[in-house]
Amino acid sequence: MGNQRDATISSKRTAREAALAHASTYDALKHDSFTSATATEIVQRISASEWTASQVLEAYIARAVEAQRRTNCLTEVFFEDARRQAIQLDEEFAATKKVRGRLHGVPMTFKDQFEIAGYDTTIGFTRWANQPCTDDAFLVSLCRAEGAIIIAKTNVPQTMFAFECSNPLWGRTLNPWNDKYTCGGSTGGGKSSIARAKAAVLAMDGSALGVGSDVGGSIRIPASYCGIYSLKPSTGRVSAHGARGCRPGFEAIRVAYGPMARSIEDCDLFSRITFGQLDPARRVTPVPYRPVELPKKLKFGYYFCDSLAQSSPATVRAIQETVNGLRKAGHECVEFSTLLPPSAMEVFVGLVTSDGYKKMLSHLQGDPQAKTFLYPVPIVRLTVHQEDSLFLSTLGAKVPGFVRSLMCWAAQTFFGDRMFPRFFSQARTKSVIEFCDLIDRRNKVEEAWYQEVWDKHEFDGIIAPVQALPVIPHGACAYLSGMASATVLFNVIDSPVGIVPVTRVDASLDQLPSNFKPGETGGSTIFEKFMYQDGSRTVYNPQEMAGMPVGVQIVGRKWDDEKVLAMMRVVDEVLGPRGFGPGCWKTGDNGGV
Repeated sequence: MGNQRDATISSKRTAREAALAHASTYDALKHDSFTSATATEIVQRISASEWTASQVLEAYIARAVEAQRRTNCLTEVFFEDARRQAIQLDEEFAATKKVRGRLHGVPMTFKDQFEIAGYDTTIGFTRWANQPCTDDAFLVSLCRAEGAIIIAKTNVPQTMFAFECSNPLWGRTLNPWNDKYTCGGSTGGGKSSIARAKAAVLAMDGSALGVGSDVGGSIRIPASYCGIYSLKPSTGRVSAHGARGCRPGFEAIRVAYGPMARSIEDCDLFSRITFGQLDPARRVTPVPYRPVELPKKLKFGYYFCDSLAQSSPATVRAIQETVNGLRKAGHECVEFSTLLPPSAMEVFVGLVTSDGYKKMLSHLQGDPQAKTFLYPVPIVRLTVHQEDSLFLSTLGAKVPGFVRSLMCWAAQTFFGDRMFPRFFSQARTKSVIEFCDLIDRRNKVEEAWYQEVWDKHEFDGIIAPVQALPVIPHGACAYLSGMASATVLFNVIDSPVGIVPVTRVDASLDQLPSNFKPGETGGSTIFEKFMYQDGSRTVYNPQEMAGMPVGVQIVGRKWDDEKVLAMMRVVDEVLGPRGFGPGCWKTGDNGGV
């Protein structure tokens, strides 16, 4: 089995290299004008006969290859097919002087889970290689009908159940701003994961627009880690048809599909095209894009911490700068607190572990070799058969019940941690009755959020942290997977959420207070120790992280997706120019990895 796996990995990577070889070297003088344009601007320039689809495509192909060399973000590569499509678009425009649609000539990437005819959809499993799809996913067809040119698919975490991107088939993807850190990835399992590598290629201008999915933060976490914009719509507004996952049929936490882009304008463009478009299975909520007009004065709620772990100074500063900008522009901002986020995380963990991960892990089939990990959670030593980023996520469901109970007791007794046991105790196989009870608890958490937050305070939107930390180094997801609680909350209550990049880590401004004590504010002592006071393994290091992007979540009520996009624009405008968007990544900055 090992020899066959190695042969598969070698053949797939060789084929990728051969496809990448059909690209010219990126020339800043020749290509920058194209890669510094938003998707919306690309269509406008082609429509005005100033550019051709082929010119735009070659610039993005050259940049995508550079992004791949630096971050390892691509899986399947479609450059030759893309060139043929660009020629067709140029010939069509020359004859009609009309663009095909709202994405005419826009180079796009899709996350690896989307089916594209003639190519594999492996999501990192070697056993799924060499089985090309026969049809395009609905979103792929929809974007192509609007004139988009699909140039590649992007890497995902193994099983799409981690927020760092690595798998045995394609390898590890690096952050475009600093190769010591991950680009982000999936957090929720099922069909989720996004966008991890997609965020990397977008941040480096190797794609004008990307598409991902989110069941626990997979569209939002990579966007924040890499300094781009994204939207997790309400579930059901965008089609899932033809998006492959490793847990088909799991709908206790439904997956949302949405855009990742270098501007809010492009997120809005994608939403206008895709919202409410019925796929062959007709599982889309038939609500098309609805323009909104915001009141001149908005009321925002905000909080700095989701209760699982104390937010880092960099994360707190991003929230505060957003609030300061909104207040200066005349909007009302009200800090509030709620005890619901931990309850939402309990429900999430309980539901996603309901089958003990049997279905999800069944696809590994020997991928990769067994590894041994030493992580005190409390101190545990065991051998597992998956990527290290899945360690803590899948640990609870693997150990016997008495061991799980012992670990929870030890966490509370010896570490004084009352938060960790709440989540870890839920990580086990459930009966049908227990599963139904959890669904009921999920519904009650959603109802309580509307009563205690939206209805009580009458907010237009909420400003929330993406995670307690601005980014994590490679390997840290193995023991910090609980940080996803900040994004998981809005999957459980199914709110539309946008990501806006706010600032960058500053070593002088973002130092941890000298009197900080893990668990002092009620968060998880174990997680906070790993994050802030774990000797040489301490994750939060503002000196090492200097220059890394920090974003915020902009949250709206369910179905208010268009309002979220509009509020994202408001936030973006009040923050002003700050080094994000097309053309912001340059070789030699902190991003010259």
